[in-house]
Amino acid sequence: MTEPTSGEPPASSLPASIELAWGLRERPTRGPKRGFTLEQVVAAGIRVAGTDGLAALSMGRVAAELGASTMSLYRYVSAKDDLLALMVDAALGPPMPVGPDERDWRSGLTAWAVGVRAAYRRHPWSTRVPVNGPPLGPNNVAWLERALQSMRAMQLTEQQKLSSVLLLSGFVRADAMLSSDLDAASVEGAPASGYGAALSALIDPLRFPSLQRAIASGSLDDDDGIETEFAFGLARILDGISVLVESATA
Repeated sequence: MTEPTSGEPPASSLPASIELAWGLRERPTRGPKRGFTLEQVVAAGIRVAGTDGLAALSMGRVAAELGASTMSLYRYVSAKDDLLALMVDAALGPPMPVGPDERDWRSGLTAWAVGVRAAYRRHPWSTRVPVNGPPLGPNNVAWLERALQSMRAMQLTEQQKLSSVLLLSGFVRADAMLSSDLDAASVEGAPASGYGAALSALIDPLRFPSLQRAIASGSLDDDDGIETEFAFGLARILDGISVLVESATA
């Protein structure tokens, strides 16, 4: 085994953006005097994405938002991907405190799911950033800790708990993405409701009898459909986790 020959710590395999977010990497001091903080650069990126969409985000556009040169941003983040990772983590924000109504794992995970979905809904562009790996940002890790805290009394293995959180987070992200798509379609003029009436004008009831029954029930014209579907889907996932807990306990 080769002994290190210097007093420098070993190189980290973590992305530079993650080390910066956790305060594990010193921000460079060489070069011209820095007129901004990393947090201000990230906030500018969030403003651009929120106003003009993720497609408009570039290092040059963020620099223009700050009134700085494009090259100056590279003293804060090394690449656009690093900036995106920091933006998503900042947009998520820290988890909310445990509420008085969180009496058990189910109420705790419900509050967790509602909180994460609310963050996605505030920043719909964040669901369009590709997921390139497990959560590493400070806020992401804090939300993961909060979910696991809600499950601490469950008679499940740690792998089962983590898998349950992954299942739940995938559902919340997909729901938030669908919600933002429907919101955008509504703004652009596509009908947000009246789906049942539209289908009724298209289908032959004899060919689609089951769909016709759904139309006749009015279920396809629920003005609050996306909220109803989120509550329904969340409850069914938690029902499934409950079955897992019961089988593990038995």
